[in-house]
Amino acid sequence: MQKKPWIIQFLQSIRFRLILLVIAISVVPGLAITMGLLSSYEDRSVALRGSEVLSQARILANQIAASDFMENKGDGNIQAQIDMLTSIYDGRVIIVDGNLKIYHDTYNLDNNKTIIAEEVIRSLGGEDMINYDSENSYIEMTIPIENPEDEDEGVIGVMLVSVSTDNIVLNQNSLQKVGTTLLVIVIAVTIFFGVLLVLYLMRPFRKLSDQIAAVQDGYGDDALQVNGSSETALICDRINEFLGRMKRMDESRQEFVSNVSHELKTPLTSMKVLADSINTMPEAPLELYQEFMQDITSEIERETKIVNDLLSLVKMDKSAADLNVAEVNVNDMIEQILKRLQPIADRQQVELVFESFRPVTAEIDEVKLTLAITNLVENGIKYNRTDGSGWVHVTLNADHQYMYIKVEDCGIGIPEDALDHIYERFYRVDKSHSREIGGTGLGLAITRSSVLMHRGAIKAHSVLGEGTTFDVRIPLNYIA
Repeated sequence: MQKKPWIIQFLQSIRFRLILLVIAISVVPGLAITMGLLSSYEDRSVALRGSEVLSQARILANQIAASDFMENKGDGNIQAQIDMLTSIYDGRVIIVDGNLKIYHDTYNLDNNKTIIAEEVIRSLGGEDMINYDSENSYIEMTIPIENPEDEDEGVIGVMLVSVSTDNIVLNQNSLQKVGTTLLVIVIAVTIFFGVLLVLYLMRPFRKLSDQIAAVQDGYGDDALQVNGSSETALICDRINEFLGRMKRMDESRQEFVSNVSHELKTPLTSMKVLADSINTMPEAPLELYQEFMQDITSEIERETKIVNDLLSLVKMDKSAADLNVAEVNVNDMIEQILKRLQPIADRQQVELVFESFRPVTAEIDEVKLTLAITNLVENGIKYNRTDGSGWVHVTLNADHQYMYIKVEDCGIGIPEDALDHIYERFYRVDKSHSREIGGTGLGLAITRSSVLMHRGAIKAHSVLGEGTTFDVRIPLNYIA
């Protein structure tokens, strides 16, 4: 497999994504806060400026209404106040009479012109209007001119006031520069320490990767130990469990190869000895020939048993797509299994009992599931009591979704520390006893594979010296 360039590996790494996350966490909120503060400053400043100018303009409008300025511009006091208002706020004041004619313009640009605008017309109706033009940086307001002491006179004109907000914009720009500088500093510091934090947090994973590589190359310890965080400790524990399982499987395979080699070699050796004995005794009686041939037949059957178990395990390794699923009467299937195993039970003086709570029909591969149940019942018979009081009980039950098969015996039992390993291939609890009986350590591995291929589950409960119970649960309808 071609190794990716380091830059591609870095861009696809968790470290790079965490660095991007740190940058995003520092930049996005900083920008949002800065923009929000600047916008808030602008809105607040404009509102204050507008309120201040509107208050001054209302006072001036009332004074204009109370004087004869609308009839005679000679009132120097009013003119001075208008000039002061425009000077202080860098603005423009336009006085419009009741006929929409511009009576006075501080810029002297539109005197005696007619102005028709929505704001002016609405102010003639008695409304105050204020509007902020952010693009051109000015506040525009219209104030009705009316004498508050003479309500019968009504609105006699409108005063338009436009004031500049350039100083607000300048202050905002200054604040923006200061804010941007501070934001850049904060972002740079955050990114710097964030990257250091990310690199620090990723160090345990780097150590973990190096230790895994060392173990893989054969230069490391069998157990991984990385003291970084609870997550890396948990990963180490899971990997150590996996390595332990792989080690046990490797030891089991080596032991299996040794055992199978011995098991396969022993019948061959026995057959060769028997055949050589017959060849060296040409005048031997017929009874002796028959006895030797019967022994050879037994050894061949023993060899066949080992080979068949190996072939069954290979078949179980295939995918579930190889299942030949059909509707099967499970009651009849189990009865046939017990019928075939009855001679073995009779020889062992073990009682076989089958109890069914209801008729059960399920979608299963009859051949593979028969092999699984046969292994469980046969184990219960072989590893049972030898005093004639042994028994194996098989029960069948079902609900609307699953069928439940229980195989229970009163045999020698299984040690508690071995229950987690009994389904491992080539594993045998009592190696000497299994060899005497003829076990290969494959039966329960085959059984578990068959159950899992049917999307089922199997559990074992045992008390040493009292017996073992296997509980099998399989869906009534096969799940592809």
